[in-house]
Amino acid sequence: MKVESWLFGAGAFFFAPVGIIYGILTHWDEPVGPVGLFLTAGLALMVGWYLWYTARHIDPRPEDDPAAPIEAASGEYGFFSPHSWWPLPLAASCAVMFLGLAVGWWLLYIGVGLAALALVGWVFEYWRGVHAH
Repeated sequence: MKVESWLFGAGAFFFAPVGIIYGILTHWDEPVGPVGLFLTAGLALMVGWYLWYTARHIDPRPEDDPAAPIEAASGEYGFFSPHSWWPLPLAASCAVMFLGLAVGWWLLYIGVGLAALALVGWVFEYWRGVHAH
């Protein structure tokens, strides 16, 4: 995780000066740009600090050792559903929610309900039935 922490830490030291330069070039008349860049620098700093802190408290990963063999990173990476249809209704209900922001709040509430149903269906997809674990 050392590489990731240095990468995000460097992002913090990049975005903060860019925010200052942006503010100077626009004479601080446009407030959204510098604020967004300063917030981006803060978020990059928080993520970099978290990764640095975590890297100090866990064992080194194979990616952190330049002399590690390729098979050191082998193993199970997790379970990925190869045939799930639930992301499709979840994406459609999120589209209804975003449409509700433009059309009316009533459509947003319908989209939230549909998204909740689709999310519950996706989470509990392997709870029962043929593919239960």
